[in-house]
Amino acid sequence: MIERYTLPEMGRVWSDAHKYELWCQVETLVVEAHAEAGTIPAEVVEPVRKAPPPTPEAVHAIEAVTQHDVIAFLSAWADNTEPREAARYVHFGMTSSDLLDTALALQLVEATDILLAKADALVATLRDHALEHSATLRVGRTHGIHGEPDVWGHRVADFAFAMARSRDRLRRAREAVGVMAISGAVGTYSNIDPAIEAHVARRLGLKTAEVSTQVVIRDGISEWTSALAIMATVCEAIALEVRHGQRTEVRELWEPFGKGQKGSSAMPHKKNPIISERLAGMARIVRAQIVPVMEGIPLWHERDISHSSTERIALPDASIALDYMLNLTGRLMSGLVVDTDRMTANLESTGGLIYTSTVLLELVEAGMSRDDEAYPLVQKAAMDTWETGVPFRETLRKHAGEAGLTLDEARLDEVCRPERFVVRLAPMFQKLAALV
Repeated sequence: MIERYTLPEMGRVWSDAHKYELWCQVETLVVEAHAEAGTIPAEVVEPVRKAPPPTPEAVHAIEAVTQHDVIAFLSAWADNTEPREAARYVHFGMTSSDLLDTALALQLVEATDILLAKADALVATLRDHALEHSATLRVGRTHGIHGEPDVWGHRVADFAFAMARSRDRLRRAREAVGVMAISGAVGTYSNIDPAIEAHVARRLGLKTAEVSTQVVIRDGISEWTSALAIMATVCEAIALEVRHGQRTEVRELWEPFGKGQKGSSAMPHKKNPIISERLAGMARIVRAQIVPVMEGIPLWHERDISHSSTERIALPDASIALDYMLNLTGRLMSGLVVDTDRMTANLESTGGLIYTSTVLLELVEAGMSRDDEAYPLVQKAAMDTWETGVPFRETLRKHAGEAGLTLDEARLDEVCRPERFVVRLAPMFQKLAALV
């Protein structure tokens, strides 16, 4: 992921320097476990524990020759070990995937915890915004066309619950990726006791793989990547709503626009929904990682490394991009400007067409057949309003008179109030208030 979208905390998780710190941590725990079991001399533990991690530059210089990153790391770390002889017992009985998969599990857990904290904050922001606007009337739209009266808080509540489910999904995926294995070549424990693996797992707070054939199978990592993609797409759904709301023809919502900000290099009047558009673009990056990561599940026999090059790009990119997106979506919602007057104006702009469904039901209850009488009458009046701009109640009265019908005007006044449409949302808002 390019630096533009990399926030410091998440960037450090995926840095080479941190990766080598984790590799040292894993290897040191294995050395300690071996020493406790009596399989290697106890006196080598302290020199290994004290040896500082190698710098990325030192590892990369050796890797340029060896063309093997783990061997390059081990050689560079050995150079930092005093006495160097103690390093002979590092990686004892292990294979490369033991180190790579175990350290990767730590990185994935660390990245997930950062994302979960931000998801928690975003759920709270969405919840509070929705509750604040639980009585803010606006028109509900289907297919982009005005439907019936609604409230803005209802729309945002949908996003709040979706983000909460996405967060909970990611929590479950955290368990799926917190899995390690130290089982040796082809995963048979031929040169390392399973007790070593169990010891390291306990110290790292990870689970041991139920089966390891040298590589931890990638179904858990695929689940994690999918959870990230779903969460990113919920952020995009929020952004899409704001993008539509900021259109000149709609003008119900506005992204935060800071002092000194410029909307266009050519048109000074422009206030563009750049945050929302950026979120839409970045969601594509996160979703794009699902298939490449999932294709790492099938490997040749006990192992190959076709998954490795993919994951070096896909896993950091997915988590770094989502980290940025959660930050940006929180900023979007906390600074969102809601134009309630414009929402009211738009609600009333179709001359009462938003009440056709209510009128239809009233006519049915008054004794008219739905399909043969009520629906054709209401539709004729509605089309008349669309074409002439005459308010719906007037066109309805006209067409009803032509059909020899008398309308209960008082009853229509009662049912054609926008507030009437939202009273049944109260239980939903009560649930929302309890959302954490």
